[in-house]
Amino acid sequence: MGWTLGRYFFFRYVTITIWFFIGLLALVFLIDFTELSGRTTGLPGFTYGTAFAISGLRMPMIMLQTVPFVGLFSAMATLVSLNRRYELVIARSAGVSAWQFLLPCCIGALLFGVLSVGVINPIAAHAFSWSEKIETQLRSGKSNTVSADAEPWIRQKTSSGDTIIGARAILNQGLEMADAVFFVLNPQGDIVERKGAAHAFLRDGYWELQDVKVFRDGNIQSVASDRVLTNLKPEFVQERLARPETIPFYDLPGKIEVARSFGLKANAFAMQFDSLVALPFLLVAMTLIAATVSMRFARMGQSATMILGGVLAGFLLYVVTVLVKAFGVAGFVPTVVAAWVPVVVAMFFGVTFLLYKEDG
Repeated sequence: MGWTLGRYFFFRYVTITIWFFIGLLALVFLIDFTELSGRTTGLPGFTYGTAFAISGLRMPMIMLQTVPFVGLFSAMATLVSLNRRYELVIARSAGVSAWQFLLPCCIGALLFGVLSVGVINPIAAHAFSWSEKIETQLRSGKSNTVSADAEPWIRQKTSSGDTIIGARAILNQGLEMADAVFFVLNPQGDIVERKGAAHAFLRDGYWELQDVKVFRDGNIQSVASDRVLTNLKPEFVQERLARPETIPFYDLPGKIEVARSFGLKANAFAMQFDSLVALPFLLVAMTLIAATVSMRFARMGQSATMILGGVLAGFLLYVVTVLVKAFGVAGFVPTVVAAWVPVVVAMFFGVTFLLYKEDG
């Protein structure tokens, strides 16, 4: 296949991918903005501009989750459109094999994955953290109640006793908490003091509390600031509290190395890193799956059953990827295996099917 035809197929795939991405972005933004506005309309200080900013900052993170489906649908749309305009028929009659005109689409999918990991992911991590801060400020003071399943609780041990720590919102990759509570225990394990803080910051050797209400011996005392001693290291707190999605791709190797130097497994961070490394190849696998149902020429258009089968196959691959990822985070399988097995299996399936149909 000549350079001109290959470049045409490549830019056709890129154009359709961009339009799919923009269309899905607009749809997701409208849904998120509507849902967020409904939840926060009654809060003091709410404005539609604030809700617009929060939803806008969330978009890179949400769109990063949809990248595999964008890759699948754009590949299917590209091949179907080429078929309907008889361009694949003409290419085949000129001696161009399926592998040759699939190569530009696979290269486009690989570059789309690299762009998602190298550019969209760092932007998404920082933007999502920023959106959490804005939403926390909007909700500040509305509730100082922490539910048992809202955020993970941690228990720290110091020479003065144990302290159980929880918060309504975890910010700054786990180093800042909003609407935090600290239950101070005596050596016998009884709660002797409760401190509720609007904000808590992890410093070197202590937690800095701001706007604090101290409950002790049936009395309530309000103080502007307070301290709670701790021997927790930032890496431990980040590994326990921070969401792996909020850590930029380029920072993950350092976080994993430091966390493991403290004896932590860091499976969540390692799974996130390996999944991002495998993402470009997952998009290539999605392209091969799309090719299995989109390249057959049909005089009256593509078979709806075949297209539906491709969508279901892509969705099944995504579900399996998420399921195996959960096993990797739990430590049942190595994170590298959990990240790459679904990709390799999907690639083998696509290549085998195409070899059977095209060259068999």
